[in-house]
Amino acid sequence: MTKQVQPFGAARGKRMWNVLVVGLAIPGTGAFVGAAPAGQPYQAPQATTAPVLDGRATDACWARAAWRPLDQRWVGPPAPAADFQGRYKVVWTPARLYVLAEITDDKLLDIHPDPLDKWWDDDCLEIFVDPDRSRGDHQYNYNAWAYHVALDGHVVDMGRDRKGHLFDAHVQSRHRQQGRVTTWETSVALYADTYDDQRPAANRPLTIRAGQPIGFALAYCDNDNSPERENFFGSEVVTGEDKNRGWIDAGIFGTLVPVAAAARAPRR
Repeated sequence: MTKQVQPFGAARGKRMWNVLVVGLAIPGTGAFVGAAPAGQPYQAPQATTAPVLDGRATDACWARAAWRPLDQRWVGPPAPAADFQGRYKVVWTPARLYVLAEITDDKLLDIHPDPLDKWWDDDCLEIFVDPDRSRGDHQYNYNAWAYHVALDGHVVDMGRDRKGHLFDAHVQSRHRQQGRVTTWETSVALYADTYDDQRPAANRPLTIRAGQPIGFALAYCDNDNSPERENFFGSEVVTGEDKNRGWIDAGIFGTLVPVAAAARAPRR
């Protein structure tokens, strides 16, 4: 059974299966297939035509991008494959980074109607981006971003005032359910560390350029039926006992390299 796309702004608190495709603003990538080797920079192919955000993942650009797993347990006990599996791939245009995330989750849950109330304890995709790959602290600043993309489309990250803020204008998403698999399509614009949260309309997204590396990681908050999330799975290996550091330290992010599309041969 396939469920309809859940549009942005739909009521929170409903359980649904979906496939998530995520897009972020970034320029230049190449075309690749198969699985990208873990621990190596992700080579993101450029999309000559941006994918349509409809949760279907049928756009031609996705076939040229390699899958990477979400297989690192950052929080919680081991989970059986029926409870959680995840993988993702990324393409880009000069305006946005696009991430396709395919999530198997046996139960989707959103128990906080207020998008700024314990957003990390609901099922959500978390997109980490460090546009200039400068690494370092970003807990209460915009040196890097940790976008929590909720099931209803709201997007939350911490601000300089140490409070959660909505950044719905930064990320657009659509997701679609088919069986136990959730596919999300999201487009995300990248912003510099000089972002002024007092004048949001004055900020302009960065242009993504081929060959300019970007700090990047992806994660998924999983909560089946508890007051707090039960698991947090990420894309990167994090050393040490405390692995839940992505929202604080951009140094744990991986590296994404936008690869330019091959030039078309001239017509004769």
